[in-house]
Amino acid sequence: MEIQVEEAVVKLILHGGNTRKEAYKAIDLAEKYQFDEADRHLQIAQEQFQEGHVWQTKLVSIRDSETVAHPSFLLIHGQDHLMTAQAELQLAKRVIKQYKHQQRLEERLTKLEKQLNQA
Repeated sequence: MEIQVEEAVVKLILHGGNTRKEAYKAIDLAEKYQFDEADRHLQIAQEQFQEGHVWQTKLVSIRDSETVAHPSFLLIHGQDHLMTAQAELQLAKRVIKQYKHQQRLEERLTKLEKQLNQA
């Protein structure tokens, strides 16, 4: 399959940006304990990353000597953008997990406080 290097690089940047946007939206929602919505945005972020990874794989697998992706500032930027998005997505998942844990602890604390006040 023949691809244009410039198109693939733009797709890396696009999907990397979409991944980051959705991951941060998920964190914002988790901060409000809206976990169903947060999980939905995490799923979208994961899908966007996977789509970017498809384009990255296409770039890496170019065999045609006339189309080969020679290192350029834009290519390096695209690769960096996607890999940074991957790291941020993984971090977002961990942050959301902590918010879920925090909510459970707050619920337990509230329950214990109510029991103490009734005693």
